[in-house]
Amino acid sequence: MRWTALAAWLALAAPAVAADIPLQEFARHPQYEDAQLSPDGQYLAAVAVVDGKRMLSLIHLTDLKGVNVAPRGDDELAEFDWAGPDRLVYSVGTREAGKDRPIATGELFGVDANGKNNVLLFGYRVATQQAGTHLNVAKAENASAQVIATLPSDPKHVVVLVQPWGNGIDPPFPDVRRMDVRDGKTVRMHTSPLREPRSIVADYQGNLRFMAGEDAQGRWQVFYRDTDAKAWEKVLDEASDSLRATPWRLDRAGTTAYWACPTAGAAGAVCTWSTRERQLKPVWSDPLVTPLGLVTSLDGGDVVGVRAMPGRISVGVLDKSSDAMQLLKAVMPQFAGDDVQIVSRARDGSRAVLLVQSDVNPGEYYLYDKASRKLDLLFARWPALKPEALAPMEPVQLKARDGQVLLGYVTRPPGKAAAKGLPLVVLVHGGPYGVRDEWNYDPDVQVLASRGYAVLQVNFRGSGGRGYAFQQAGHRQWGRLMQDDVTDATRWAIAEGVADPARVCIMGASYGGYAALEGAVKEPDLYRCAIGEAGVYDLTTLRSTTDAAKSTSNDNYWKRVLGEDDAALAQVSPLRQIDRLKARVMLAVGGEDRRVPPEQGMALHAALESRHVAHEYLYERTEGHGYYDEAHRAELYAKVLAFLDANIGARDGAAAASAK
Repeated sequence: MRWTALAAWLALAAPAVAADIPLQEFARHPQYEDAQLSPDGQYLAAVAVVDGKRMLSLIHLTDLKGVNVAPRGDDELAEFDWAGPDRLVYSVGTREAGKDRPIATGELFGVDANGKNNVLLFGYRVATQQAGTHLNVAKAENASAQVIATLPSDPKHVVVLVQPWGNGIDPPFPDVRRMDVRDGKTVRMHTSPLREPRSIVADYQGNLRFMAGEDAQGRWQVFYRDTDAKAWEKVLDEASDSLRATPWRLDRAGTTAYWACPTAGAAGAVCTWSTRERQLKPVWSDPLVTPLGLVTSLDGGDVVGVRAMPGRISVGVLDKSSDAMQLLKAVMPQFAGDDVQIVSRARDGSRAVLLVQSDVNPGEYYLYDKASRKLDLLFARWPALKPEALAPMEPVQLKARDGQVLLGYVTRPPGKAAAKGLPLVVLVHGGPYGVRDEWNYDPDVQVLASRGYAVLQVNFRGSGGRGYAFQQAGHRQWGRLMQDDVTDATRWAIAEGVADPARVCIMGASYGGYAALEGAVKEPDLYRCAIGEAGVYDLTTLRSTTDAAKSTSNDNYWKRVLGEDDAALAQVSPLRQIDRLKARVMLAVGGEDRRVPPEQGMALHAALESRHVAHEYLYERTEGHGYYDEAHRAELYAKVLAFLDANIGARDGAAAASAK
């Protein structure tokens, strides 16, 4: 049964799939993004897009009756958590151009599973939003809150991290509080030992046990507390241990923690850490990649496997007899070639939600019932996109000029799995640090492949997924080793016969936009064209203008990864090297970009114009760090394809390209 009554209740009418998928379909936002079971397994909550707005859909699984909960005004749903079997807490955000998810306002709401009693629990608008009600609610606070733990034995409360906004560039240390999910009243429990914790681990009963993150100087620290302890104890300090390990999860008893950890001879590992012995002991490792996450038993109490992405998704089995591993073993043959992941479960393990996805499957959610062993489709993220119409990604491995092993992907047009001499687009990911290209559905890749272009992606030094040493190897290497890795991957694709050497372009967004233009000026004879979206083109001004430089920790971060030598940065800034440029250029800029100010793209545009260098320039006043609006995104795709066709000609532009 490919479409249940539940899916029919949620779904909007999906357009038919055409042989040549319309660009509007690739530009469309996912129709659904999440699905979580209530602790008792009786309700399903999902993020759904209705009339272009993210909202919360709540469905009673027994009778499939449901309700949509729309955030107030122009707000949209950001995230949600089940506090108990019949109540949720959700956060809202405002839409910022270029962001896939709304930017959270820091406010929290509570709502019953049937959609009733929807009230503002925490935030700066509590007094105004709740005016006129008879609820005894908390007072407004100029602070942001996020749910960090639920309390299985106390469904009327959750644990939240409250970050006061403060007045300076460095925020105060946040409070950990217990919040009443009915009226928003909070009781302070203790203060966070870190100003900006990145990893917070609670035990099976909801007690906070670990916090990990960087201090203002960028040193990694991990704090631990016993269930009966009042103070946090530092158990790892990078300054003394030279170690970056992160606690991920505690076992059912709360006595053994599972960490992502470095280990000799491996890029990444999973280690156990006994609360008594306090030593990291590897139980899984990989020579090339770090773990993605853990697989737990259906009731969530035991760690039974490790997920990783050496190319495609792999699962390392720690307990093959567990119910979760038995379930995956039973259902995976039905989804040959796809990744199957358990993303939610009832607390007793009676029901689970599975996400099935791959490079050519944008994602489908299924409901599994343990008693009946029945698996039913709930909904698809992009119902109009069918796997048979998309292009598979081929994982590849190559060596850079200094012998460093690099991982990446080659995607050829549908039906051309073995084709040679194709027009090639080198697509460079953003970030750059800690971000990576992955084996999954990527609309940018699929747009290019669907129109006849091969696509090359490479995880250059600095990328995530290869361990902190690999990421750190990219520090202060903008335009240098990181760029050389992209160049070496391009030349590899030519040597392997994938690409026609006369028809290669490079493109990307954010850091990828920088790498596209830097590649064009550093290797003027390698690329026929370069496309930059929301790119950085002058590194000497980036630190002082980006929105990521408004705190001591972020300022120190930019000093570590970029350096402070403006003369050296100018040498690897595309804006300062235009005279070396031979490739045709296309720029896309958003007028509301806060991460990379639009002045970066505007300055390069002006410099090209002053030199009478013909180029394409697209400016959208209301867009930000990347085009988000579906119509704008579709228009950008159309202009990019026309530009590519005119320069390296997968289709109509082939004759024009060969004549140049």
